[in-house]
Amino acid sequence: MLALRLARGARPLVLLRRLMVVAASGGVGFLLLYTLAGAAARSEPSPEAPLRLLWCLVPLAATVHLAVAVARTDPSTQPRQGLSAIGLGPVRLSALAAVSTAVSCTLGSMAALLVFLHLRGDLTGMPFDGAAARLVFAGRPLPLGAALTLLACVPVAAAGSAALALRPRGARADAGHEAEDPAPRTGAGPGGLPWGVALAAAGLAVEGYGGAAAGGALTGNPPSGVLMGWALTALGLAMAGPGIVYVCGRVLQSLRPGAVRLLAGRALMDDAARLGRPLGVVCAVASALIAASALSGPGGGPRPFGELTPLGATLVLACTTATLLVSALEAKHSRALTRAGLRDLAAPATLLRASVLLRAVVLLAVFAPLTWAVAELAAMPLRR
Repeated sequence: MLALRLARGARPLVLLRRLMVVAASGGVGFLLLYTLAGAAARSEPSPEAPLRLLWCLVPLAATVHLAVAVARTDPSTQPRQGLSAIGLGPVRLSALAAVSTAVSCTLGSMAALLVFLHLRGDLTGMPFDGAAARLVFAGRPLPLGAALTLLACVPVAAAGSAALALRPRGARADAGHEAEDPAPRTGAGPGGLPWGVALAAAGLAVEGYGGAAAGGALTGNPPSGVLMGWALTALGLAMAGPGIVYVCGRVLQSLRPGAVRLLAGRALMDDAARLGRPLGVVCAVASALIAASALSGPGGGPRPFGELTPLGATLVLACTTATLLVSALEAKHSRALTRAGLRDLAAPATLLRASVLLRAVVLLAVFAPLTWAVAELAAMPLRR
């Protein structure tokens, strides 16, 4: 009940972020129902059904990532002075964030179920009854228990991930003190860069071996080796992202930096953990889409989701981009005291704007060629 009251009294921007989670969970729920209905419509077991269900894990993971990022930036779940006195310490606030995330994802899943049944013609009395009967395999029974089980995956996974990400650490859980940002890193940056590079290289090697074993060009559904290689590459880029951002900040403020370069470099180093992982995920998704579009050609390529392959790709790209924007907003809020201090020192507003623009240009100049290079390396063994 408290989560619903906080949701009703939230600001428009906060409600917009929650609506993004609702829409993303609804899209994933629709994909899961479509996969289940396609498998139930066949009289004999098909080897494509498990593969299509595994492909649904990609948009599901992107939705969970977005839900966790929204929960981290939700003002109602941030520890503040006085909340511990009324029993809302860090532990209960993390539980509240998990409940709020579960409510948003449940709303999206239920909306997906209603829309899916409506398009099948199982629900009548509304416009467009059975408008997509052929697409959603109408006329065949849909296992209700299996459908509800699949729809519960998104709320359970998102709520569990939010509770795990926002759990109190150290003495804050016992003392109930106000959460504070971790102290800046003193010298060494994030340690995932070597492991991330190694995983990305291994993923490209596995993907190349799988493509060579499948005969080069992709026909029908991609082989399991290609999917495993892309998954390893995405995981490697996500791990390497914070290290890449940290190195960008370190290089930017080297060699006698001015005020703009110094501010931009320090900000990149401080925000490496927040922005690096979403940037790595966006890089992985964009490189996969570029490689897939290059391989598909004018006649179209493989459709692991069936007719809803464009919906799945759009959902993954939208969720990863929204997660990056939400993480950037979180980084902006974390530097509020720094901006206030600079204003107290009579720093011009153009200095702050130039610092933000320089950070954006540096990240674009680094991650755009990296995305293109990974896409070319991923598509190279499959073009033969």
